[in-house]
Amino acid sequence: MTYPRPLSALALAATLVLAVAAPPAVMAAPAAVGSKGLPSTNLPWISAASDAEIDSAFARAAAQKKPVLMYWGASWCPPCNQLKATLFNRQDFATLSQHFVAVHVDGDRPGAQRVSTRFKVSGYPTVVLFTPDRQEITRLPGEADAPQVMAALQGGLNGGRPAQAVLADALAGKPLGAADWRVLAFYSWETSESSLVPKADTATTLARLAAAHAAVPGADADTTTRLWLKALAASDTAPAAKALKPDAALRQRVAQVLQSPALVRAHMDVVGGSAPAMVRVLEPEAGPARDALVAQFDTALVRLQADTTLSRNDRMSALYNRVMLARLVLPKDAVQVQLAPDLVADARQMVAAADREIRNGYERQAVITFGAAVLSRAGLWAESEALLKGNLARSHSPYYLMSQLAGNYRRLGRNDEALQWYEQSYVKAVGPATRVQWGAGYVNALIDLAPKDTARIEKAVAALLAEAAKDSAAFEGRSARSYQRVADKLATWNADGSQAAVLARLQRQLDGVCGKLPAADGQRATCGALLKPAEGKPA
Repeated sequence: MTYPRPLSALALAATLVLAVAAPPAVMAAPAAVGSKGLPSTNLPWISAASDAEIDSAFARAAAQKKPVLMYWGASWCPPCNQLKATLFNRQDFATLSQHFVAVHVDGDRPGAQRVSTRFKVSGYPTVVLFTPDRQEITRLPGEADAPQVMAALQGGLNGGRPAQAVLADALAGKPLGAADWRVLAFYSWETSESSLVPKADTATTLARLAAAHAAVPGADADTTTRLWLKALAASDTAPAAKALKPDAALRQRVAQVLQSPALVRAHMDVVGGSAPAMVRVLEPEAGPARDALVAQFDTALVRLQADTTLSRNDRMSALYNRVMLARLVLPKDAVQVQLAPDLVADARQMVAAADREIRNGYERQAVITFGAAVLSRAGLWAESEALLKGNLARSHSPYYLMSQLAGNYRRLGRNDEALQWYEQSYVKAVGPATRVQWGAGYVNALIDLAPKDTARIEKAVAALLAEAAKDSAAFEGRSARSYQRVADKLATWNADGSQAAVLARLQRQLDGVCGKLPAADGQRATCGALLKPAEGKPA
């Protein structure tokens, strides 16, 4: 599914004390911060965050002649918590684990971001199956429902060929077995980080695969359809020259899917998670044709929303996408919206039921954060706020909910409150990479919303630079990207040179951090270049 990301900034730094009424007792998820928590207790996960630990895990896999299943996540991440609630805790997953070595990389363990660079992963969650010699067999589609993920994993274990080789053979017109085609159809292209093809080429690659598979004698129609649907969804964000130009045959294929409850269920992850994207590609212009297509998608999504064989989070995804379809006629950033009464009623009912009924802490972190996004996008801002505040004490990662509150207030133009919550979420954030990510969000929000508060901005950036000393991989992976975003924002803030003195002081602090890194470590160069002005730009 397309999950709403933690509203852009994700962060804050100070000491606001929250007065939150004690909620009814809820079964919390086990502590899962740093190296303390594993994804599940039903199989022997290996916790790894350093080169030595990774090498040891692959050595064990080689000795046992088994592939490695590597799960990369974080305790706060809602989709990660969804995997813990619906996949990793399954008995058939535990049984299947006898055939692979399970490795957990917690993004907040010191050094873990270096592992992410090494294996080309950045998004949480990412689940990759490797051969013992570190070739990628497949990336599992976390957005699919658990039985589909299990089938994709089984297919990877049965075939065992590296995905790059399978893709090359498919594009070269070489014969592939049904299992290989299913690996490509269920591959998590959304988290591939260009490991198979450049991101810009994803849509065209999927379209080539769909056409190639359709030409195979006796080809499974569902596999062809899945490839076409994923190509459509990927086209929404592809460069114009590399996006699909749907023809009548593709439109007819989509219509057949939407008219069939069985096909909607078979492709629930794409239909239920990418409906607005596909509509924008199929019908770029507003008008009767788009309205008719939206109505067809809405009918399909209503079925998924009511399908109790799906997880609560997947059903919430269908509802979220119904809301986003309804918003297609509105300006993208519209705040005050009037949606159909039945849709608003569905949003209220489903979110309230989730809040009332969920007892598993992992599921709560996944579903309630999603529900708050549903309410806000439906224009129910006060109800989204109440839901988030009411769940702060129930969440094992409340700083995520705080960042959502900040994003809500920002959209409403309540900037002082937004900054307070961005700051508070940074204060409460746990784990080196998370603190950098949330801190970067706080700094960026400060510069956007209070650009004249120089002292506060300098203090926040100085605190964020001090975080780098707490992680041996502070300038790798997600953390490096967070620092780069801050550097870019500071450069814009100082575009006229008016903040040169502030940046000079921050540069001296950063020089001290960089100087402590080993000279041979590539992080030293990354660190040293952060605040350096581009040639010809004001210092």
